[in-house]
Amino acid sequence: MIELLTLLWLFNAAQPAQSTLTAQAPQAEFPAPADNTNGFTLKFTVDLKAFTGEQTILAIPQVLDVRLRQHAPQDRKRQNYPAFKLPDGTVPVLEATLQLHSAGHPDWQHMTIGIPLAMLKQPADEHEVVLNFSGVRWTLYVDGALLDNDFPFGYPRWAEKNTWKLEGGFIKQAALYAPAIQPVQEAQKSSSAPVQYWTPPGHNSWVGDVVTFFQQGRYHIFYLYDRRHHQSKFGKGAHYFEHLSTTDFKTWTEHEAATPLDEQWECIGTGTPFVFNSKFCISYGLHTGRLYPQDQTTWPAQWDYLKKKGRTGDFRRDTTPGVPAGSTYAVSADGVAHFKKTGVMFHPCQNPSVYTDPSGKLRMLANAGAKGIWESDSIDSGWHCIHEGFPPGGDCTFIFRWGSFDYIIGGFTGLWSKPSGAPDSAYADQVRQGLDFYDGSNVPAITELPGGRFLMAAWLPIRGWGGPLVIRELVQSPDGRIGSKWMPEVTPGTDTPKALATNLSGSKAYATGSKTFMLTFTVQPSVAKQGKLGITFLPEHGEAAACELQLDLAALRAQFGPGSLSSFAGRQKSLREGGAPQHAGNYAIEQLSGVEQPFTVRVCVKGSEKFGGSLIDAEIAGHRTLLSYRQELTVKQLLFRTDGVELRQVQIAPLKP
Repeated sequence: MIELLTLLWLFNAAQPAQSTLTAQAPQAEFPAPADNTNGFTLKFTVDLKAFTGEQTILAIPQVLDVRLRQHAPQDRKRQNYPAFKLPDGTVPVLEATLQLHSAGHPDWQHMTIGIPLAMLKQPADEHEVVLNFSGVRWTLYVDGALLDNDFPFGYPRWAEKNTWKLEGGFIKQAALYAPAIQPVQEAQKSSSAPVQYWTPPGHNSWVGDVVTFFQQGRYHIFYLYDRRHHQSKFGKGAHYFEHLSTTDFKTWTEHEAATPLDEQWECIGTGTPFVFNSKFCISYGLHTGRLYPQDQTTWPAQWDYLKKKGRTGDFRRDTTPGVPAGSTYAVSADGVAHFKKTGVMFHPCQNPSVYTDPSGKLRMLANAGAKGIWESDSIDSGWHCIHEGFPPGGDCTFIFRWGSFDYIIGGFTGLWSKPSGAPDSAYADQVRQGLDFYDGSNVPAITELPGGRFLMAAWLPIRGWGGPLVIRELVQSPDGRIGSKWMPEVTPGTDTPKALATNLSGSKAYATGSKTFMLTFTVQPSVAKQGKLGITFLPEHGEAAACELQLDLAALRAQFGPGSLSSFAGRQKSLREGGAPQHAGNYAIEQLSGVEQPFTVRVCVKGSEKFGGSLIDAEIAGHRTLLSYRQELTVKQLLFRTDGVELRQVQIAPLKP
């Protein structure tokens, strides 16, 4: 369970309001704020009574409008409002649109934040709403809770004289403050949630790229906090690292953000946690090129120095001309959390994977804009390339050693391995041999625990970039091949299981009784390494959204494919064959192991209004896992189909909340 860092945000104004409105005086004029870069705060009390259609409830022409509207219950684009529906199935929403202006991107103007009213405890009651523009954030608070935000580029353009007004009688009183009020944070009683398949609270919040580390008895997960599936900041992402940790894998702690966004120019990409000179650090990339032309950033100076000197120079935010770009890092003040940004730009690549190798040398795998293995005696400068061609610079690469083998995992699709004593040139492509362990999870990070255990953490895509957190435990065979299994400490708990069948063969259907459940059974092949079985996950009616999990023992393959009432799904492609497990849809995995004798299969199905469908997670013989996300599928029935195998002790159990 995760003990969440829950905050109440208090907006107590130290200055008088710039202007106020009431039901008796619903319109007023006010002068332009003295400095619009200092932001503004708008506080109002709203009665969310019933309404139809779309209703503007507050407007500042050419600057801001606040409205209520009925959202289409099937439309999950951008904001995922249908994650919260009223009992009658409708999705009323409260939205605020800010109009911004910037010289660099004149087309980036309208920035909308909003919430589905059903996420409020008493939607129809009176609520205090705060809209806060700090320059860096455009945020919506309701009753002291932060419920949505985005990250602006540019500023409002105020008139010399501004008129604002209330409409429709929904708002009783409103007050505008400029400059913006700095909120006071007050810690509240923490709530908790299971860590496996977890997403941050809210309707549009997701886990992005995950990086992990273990030190001093504590396992750390840093994840890129995502809203809107990479569509924040006008589609540029605007991610930053949030932070979870645990000492026992049962109780998890949510810490303050490790690398919050502090400037409009910040756009953060993946890095790695590491320890160097006894300091706990996290590296990350500044994806400034998403916002500014390259010649306005520090990149030209960094690249010029590197090309001339053969190593990186000492570039710092406060002394280097141009908008900061490239690789930087933050340092923990206490060895656990409380990270502080250094302002050092130590390399021009945008996704730095910094690590210390087994001999203690400081190294980096360069990603996004560069490639190769780099080495330095200092984090801040002096990085020089010791292997130019490998690994190729992709999104994110991570390195780890397990016993007598070294591995590099390449973000979405790459995996290489070599004997630990061999040179870097000996890395062999495991994907080309069909020996990868990609299972639907994206950008996996791998960390060793005491006792020789290795964990993999990643995210599963839900309708785009970002989704729930997924944690695996890895298994290794004597020849160095790696597989994955469910980690016992984070496997979802279940209520009392129900027996579906003692022995099952042929074709049989069963009702699930729940949209979130765990299915368990033993596979008994009639002949070793022969036979096929399929489980089709069906909605209440029809088969349009159905999904099949299929195991082909003769071919040593497993796959997710389209479900059918009449036949097995056709053969899907593996990663080696050009398939796309990173999309978590239909794909295959190859060279199953542990299936020569009777073996156990476990399948976890998690249906969710936030997902708008179901996550299906399978573990085969404790050696391989595979995940799929199925849009619009709420599983109501299971159709078993077997050919040459028998299933024994088939059980189903609802997942605990």
